[in-house]
Amino acid sequence: MSSTLLEMTRASHEEVERLERLIVKDLQNEPANNKDRLFQSHRVRNMIDNIITTTEKLVEIYEDKDNARRDEIAALGGQTAMGTNVFSAFYDRLKEIREYHRRHPAARVVDANEDYEAMLKEEPVIEFTGEEAFGKYLDMHELYNQYNNLKFEKPIEYSTYLDIFSQPNIVPRKLKFSRQYREYMENLLEYLVYFFQRTEPLQDLDRIFSKVTTEFEEQWENDAVQGWEKTSRENGHLSADHTVIDLDFYSTVEELKEVGPEKLKEALAALGLKSGGTLQQRAERLFLTKDTPLEKLDKKHFVKGSRGSEPNGGAATSKEVDNSKEIALMEAKINKLCDLLDETIVRTKENVVKKQALTYDEMEAEREEEETQADTESDDDEQQIYNPLKLPMGWDGKPIPYWLYKLHGLGQEFKCEICGNYSYWGRRAFERHFKEWRHQHGMRCLGIPNTKNFNEITSIKEAQELWKRIQERQGVNKWRPDLEEEYEDKEGNIYNRKTYTDLQRQGLI
Repeated sequence: MSSTLLEMTRASHEEVERLERLIVKDLQNEPANNKDRLFQSHRVRNMIDNIITTTEKLVEIYEDKDNARRDEIAALGGQTAMGTNVFSAFYDRLKEIREYHRRHPAARVVDANEDYEAMLKEEPVIEFTGEEAFGKYLDMHELYNQYNNLKFEKPIEYSTYLDIFSQPNIVPRKLKFSRQYREYMENLLEYLVYFFQRTEPLQDLDRIFSKVTTEFEEQWENDAVQGWEKTSRENGHLSADHTVIDLDFYSTVEELKEVGPEKLKEALAALGLKSGGTLQQRAERLFLTKDTPLEKLDKKHFVKGSRGSEPNGGAATSKEVDNSKEIALMEAKINKLCDLLDETIVRTKENVVKKQALTYDEMEAEREEEETQADTESDDDEQQIYNPLKLPMGWDGKPIPYWLYKLHGLGQEFKCEICGNYSYWGRRAFERHFKEWRHQHGMRCLGIPNTKNFNEITSIKEAQELWKRIQERQGVNKWRPDLEEEYEDKEGNIYNRKTYTDLQRQGLI
């Protein structure tokens, strides 16, 4: 009804409190499966985002940069340019309310709880590929193809790639400066971040990466980043090991030409050498670095102003250092994400190995079985059982017939104090419970044997009194061995144990 700033502030606070209560209520429900867990996590994530957005608006209102809030509070107190008039402010507000209801005579109060409660049943749209199986496995096929196209070595199997993609340190450092490798690392990091956000939406990835970056900066300053330690330098410039092409595999310029002009250009640029000219000229220029240190090469081979043309032999440019640092930081983030997704990676590898051992028919049968199982679970979740009388469920998961409910007296409640005031519905269940574990445990705690004498006894006081009377009765009829146990001497005379012991002690027997 009101669009005032104070009303907007009140409504925003109310919305934040409602969302907080909904989050608590949602998290109190235990998800039945992985799909429900993901839905719950994304619902909570969406509500948290709404809380953040609303809170930011509240902060902006309270900062009151345009003094609108201050003026509105003053107006409520009747403060105007002509002085203070409380009654005028009151009647102005009353007039506004009446005018609103005159324009909207059919207006009614809307229960916002209904809209918010509907959010608990919402199933957010989460995009997963078929291979990912709703977040159960990773889908690394595109990255696998991209890795094989880098041509580090002979093409590897997909299962092998799943073992090594989380270990970027195994790639030789001199092969990490190519544009293709950088693009591959960016795509790998982007996919892992996207997958992690879909499967763990409640995790604060920004905080995790902030911690990783802080630790990385410290290690970088101390030259302790694995695989990126400072190598030996001659006269301050980078060694030829930083080229993207391993020249040890090539014995002639003709063999080197087979690499192609683009890769030769990248390798020359990484060393600060001129990258222009024909394919033959590029190959010859790069092949010179195989046996000749960079500082001994003619300056005509270097780009003007590069490290090779400097008097001191040149130092690594800041651009090259920054490039190395960025790649190393990406590797650190990938390592962290792989640690967080370790179980998923292992599960993916096991699934791939399992599929490799299956025939096509077996794979199709397994896929159909999974789809059928998923449809069954979905139907069970969506189906609502009509049970207004709150009847007990039968073996088929449906309410039992009402006549059967009345026949067994299941509407009659029996409480047992010995069982911790547990309720038993129906006479049959009540009679059977005296032999069940809960009642037996209660009797043991009272120190009373659970015999037939205590059937139908549910009160602790009654059970203790009955046990006391039984003990007293057993004292009168108690077996007394010293008087009732019989002994016979050599002559056949019969004595009780006490008399026999006395005679034997006196030597008369």
